[in-house]
This record gives sequence, C-alpha cells and structure tokens, in this order.
Amino acid sequence: MRWDSCPELQDLAVDLPHFERALLSLTRRIGLNITPLYADHISLRCHQNSTAERWRAGLLRCGELMNESTINGRLICLFRLREPLCVAHWRFTLIELPWPGEKRYPHEGWEHIEIVLEGEPGALNTRALNLLSDEGLREPGISVKISAPKGAGERLENPTFAVTDGKVTIKFHPYALEDIVASERVLSDDA
Repeated sequence: MRWDSCPELQDLAVDLPHFERALLSLTRRIGLNITPLYADHISLRCHQNSTAERWRAGLLRCGELMNESTINGRLICLFRLREPLCVAHWRFTLIELPWPGEKRYPHEGWEHIEIVLEGEPGALNTRALNLLSDEGLREPGISVKISAPKGAGERLENPTFAVTDGKVTIKFHPYALEDIVASERVLSDDA
C-alpha cells in the first residue's frame, strides 16, 4: 500500500503540499540551495498520543518499523516506507515519528527534514552556517537552535543545527539516521 492511500495517513497526505511550500519558502528566506544537499529523512510532529498511535498504525501498513528509541524522554519511531514520499527533489523512504513531549503545537503534521552534512561533529555549526545567508538568518521570525540529542546506546556524537521559521524546520546533522541506528545495534550486539 502507498503511504498516501492509507486511511490512517490521509491528514498527512493533505498536509504534504502545504509543508513542501512552507519548506521551500524557508529555504529561499535563508538563502539555502537545497539542490546539492542530501536529506535522509522527514519528520512528523503531533501533540496527541492518539494521533501518534494512528500514524504508527498507518506507517506499519505501508512500511516497516526500523527502530524505536527514547530520546530526551520521548519515544521516537523510525519507519522505512515501501514507496517513497516526495518533497522537492528528495525521495524519502525514512519517516521519523516522535511521540508528543511537553510542548503542545497548534499543527500536527510534517514538521522538518534532516540534511546530512558529513564531517567532524564539532564543526557541524560552521558547515551549516556556511550554507545560509547572513541576511536570511537576521530576518524576523527566523531562529536557530543548536542541540545534542542522544538516544540510549548511541555511539556516534550527532549534534543538531536547526533553522526554523516557526512553521517548518530544517535540521543539519553530521551522520545519516541509519548510521545512528546502526551504532545503537552495535552496542546491543556487544552486550
């Protein structure tokens, strides 16, 4: 089954064109040329457990659960779709579904993409900033967040550099999500 024909995911199918327009608008505002960049996955946002459970059921119908882990106190599920989801020039097969946290958001749907900027994790911020225009980063409503989320068992340092306009977010990481998941498996195999 294709993800966009799954009954449990119809709200996501309707939301995707809005997300894509908002994402492309953000890239223009911050001067980010996405054409040469590799985005490895797309992520959802919800504020109700019932929504997360419905989406999980739908994603299981059109893909497979690759990984489940707790990061910063929240369950995060990673799914691999059988048929890709298209945004701009990217064809995503990996979807990240975080369970709700403390914050409540007005919008439930697509929230961010994650771009892989390979290299030294400590230099991620510099690599990301070099791709963005200074003028764009000074625009009203644009904010940057730097963090270092860590899942139990992760062996790779995977900091995050995120840029948002409050509607959608673009995140940068030094490693692909599949590499992070593989690092967790190595740890569990060693135990």
